[in-house]
Amino acid sequence: MSWEILLLGIFCAAGWYWYAGMQVREQAIAVGRRACADSGLQLLDETVALSRTRFARNSNGQLQFQRDYRFEFSDTGNNRRPGVVRMLGDRVEWTSLDGVWQAGRAASISRLGD
Repeated sequence: MSWEILLLGIFCAAGWYWYAGMQVREQAIAVGRRACADSGLQLLDETVALSRTRFARNSNGQLQFQRDYRFEFSDTGNNRRPGVVRMLGDRVEWTSLDGVWQAGRAASISRLGD
């Protein structure tokens, strides 16, 4: 096997990881926005930031990327409080608004178009 094919494979894998990560990030933004709206809070900066990536097994035992996205929200308009969205693959595991876990409606979003 030549080094060009190996290099092409590495670039393709990196491109796939980046593209899949961007789709999951968009899902995390939608989940954070919905969790804040359901709680009567304001999502600050309208974005999330990747804080942790690792491998984890889903309910079928398959290995997938588990990503934690952090964001900030405000309940009064002049403070910043932390929130977290945990994604396993392209599914939401849970959200946390300042330590209050939400596994219900916010976690039911599995695709951005839903």
